[in-house]
Amino acid sequence: MNILYCGDENIENGLIISILSLLKNVKQKLKVYVLTMDMQNEKKKFRGISDLTINYLNKIVKEKNNDNFVKKIDITKLFNENLPKKNMETRFTPYCMVRLFADEIPELPDKILYLDTDVVCRKDFTEFYNQDITNYELVGVLDHYGKWFFKKNIFKVDYINSGVLLLNLAKIKQTGLFKKCREMCIEEEMFMPDQSAINRIATSKKIVPRKYNEQRKLHNDTVFQHFTTSFRFFPWFHTLTIKPWQIDRVHEELKITEYDDILEEYMNISENIKNLELMEE
Repeated sequence: MNILYCGDENIENGLIISILSLLKNVKQKLKVYVLTMDMQNEKKKFRGISDLTINYLNKIVKEKNNDNFVKKIDITKLFNENLPKKNMETRFTPYCMVRLFADEIPELPDKILYLDTDVVCRKDFTEFYNQDITNYELVGVLDHYGKWFFKKNIFKVDYINSGVLLLNLAKIKQTGLFKKCREMCIEEEMFMPDQSAINRIATSKKIVPRKYNEQRKLHNDTVFQHFTTSFRFFPWFHTLTIKPWQIDRVHEELKITEYDDILEEYMNISENIKNLELMEE
């Protein structure tokens, strides 16, 4: 199975948890690719995911299967050459658009599963991964809120969430989907730029059941749980954002404990990585 993550050093906690959840739930070989970069805008300097973290995770996945790997791919030069100028200062970091460069990375396989790093695997997803996507650019799940607010056709609900996407990179290269998305990000400011561009331009996407990207509430059939921002109405109307690595809040506010074995392993790994970083200083 080919897996894709993207981001900077701030996603390292989620990356550890998400990869551990994959190892727990599937027996197939895992080839994990992580796209990252260094960059600086007018407000902030960003650093890519450290080699130390990648190397440690690579060791962890190989303990389960020596054919597994975690590989870092630096796209700093590529990103800077195609800077999404209109979306560099949105409420989302520029890293949300990194996935749109996947078609420009020759070593990425034609079929790959993209996951946000706040996605936790709960069950074996082999059936989902192995489906035939020959005729589709990508496969995803409807966005819990966006499906009602963002529509190209008022009579059709088809706005997908970009946190879990099964990508057919061969077809994406053929149709130019990601190239067109990058061009849109250069020319037009958008809310959630990567997700907006994908939904507006994709011509052949397959929509699958909620269980493959559960964005709201855990269900018995949930395969991937996506810890997104949600709305709450009691005791007052407010938004709620809780990530998997915020363990106390996951327990106390979401009342979720079934990932505790993964979270315990995550804490040990995170502590080991911190100690190694101190030794390198």
